[in-house]
Amino acid sequence: MLRPLNLSLLAIFLCACQPRIVYMAPLEVESYPSATAGTSQSPQNSPLLQPSLTPTDTTSISTATPVIKPTTSHISPPITTLLFTGVIVPARCVQAEIDAVGDPNYIFEDVRDLISQANIAIGTFNATMSDYPPHTGCIPTYILVGSPANADALALAGFDVMSVATNHIKDCGLANCGNRAFYDTLDNLRRVNIQPVGAGSNLTEALQPVVITANGIRFGIVSQGQIRQGGVYAEQDEPGIAELSEENIAKAVDAARQVSDVVIFMPHWGPENVATPTWIQRDVARQIVNAGADLVVGNHTHVVQGVQEIDGVMVFYGLGNFVFDQWERPNKQGVLLMVKFEGTRLVSYELIPTHVDRSGRVYIAGSEEAAEILERIEQASQSLQ
Repeated sequence: MLRPLNLSLLAIFLCACQPRIVYMAPLEVESYPSATAGTSQSPQNSPLLQPSLTPTDTTSISTATPVIKPTTSHISPPITTLLFTGVIVPARCVQAEIDAVGDPNYIFEDVRDLISQANIAIGTFNATMSDYPPHTGCIPTYILVGSPANADALALAGFDVMSVATNHIKDCGLANCGNRAFYDTLDNLRRVNIQPVGAGSNLTEALQPVVITANGIRFGIVSQGQIRQGGVYAEQDEPGIAELSEENIAKAVDAARQVSDVVIFMPHWGPENVATPTWIQRDVARQIVNAGADLVVGNHTHVVQGVQEIDGVMVFYGLGNFVFDQWERPNKQGVLLMVKFEGTRLVSYELIPTHVDRSGRVYIAGSEEAAEILERIEQASQSLQ
């Protein structure tokens, strides 16, 4: 069944596949013990999610001999929170500002706590991180290169996984160095314990999932790209990204299913600056769901796109820009997607609108702009009937 969603105001909360509109003001966060494996984060409640529950009152202790009665109790599986961002591109004017400041960490100062509170934080990186190609400076160019120090900033922000099945992952600006910049990018992510997904030294590697275990649940993540640019696709004897195709979708989902409890598919797809998902995107989304994915989170369009439910599987077509230097207002906007799983069951999600300034610094959007962003998503979602 395909069902459009009704989205508005500042947050969206989904429970048992029934959307409910709520307004969430920032709340005090309450820490609780880490349940992650393979990550460095200490999960906490998001300041924009539901308030934490107050423990039930304890009864007074009686000195009388207790009467033991048989009881039947049900312990719910723990809640696991996953966070996804829009496109991350610390290049061009953003990298020029980083070079001037001398420290890339300012980019995430206002959202670092929110990212690190998730059990698993996942981004989409669409640039290179290498010392070999020169930085372009703040000029109009399609060459998106940045410093290896950007990987350290991503790690400090709290990211665990980075989709790199993107069209600018071999950007270099010099002749015959695309593969070098590509490998440097993957190496720099791994150096700071962020797992890249969707790329490798050949197609077989590029199709392999990254599996992160949290609260005893294995979350398998795969990613593929639809945008061909500069020989970016992997072949059996050529490094690159996994091409988004029906055959590769089936292979990747099957590989992830064998080692995971929850399969998450991250496509890099769609035309730029288009909020309404195209028929091609919708057809591919159906292929991904039919292959057996449990959640679909896409990117690339540089603006937020619609949300759709296909046969009980949530599809988020595009989260907009998270870090980039594009100047038009819709290009400065995005959403953080917070998804909650109870065991292996998706029980809720929230869209948290963001704004990025010309230096690449990310902020939580104010109420007026947040309503504008969510209205755009709602309008795009209404067309997906």
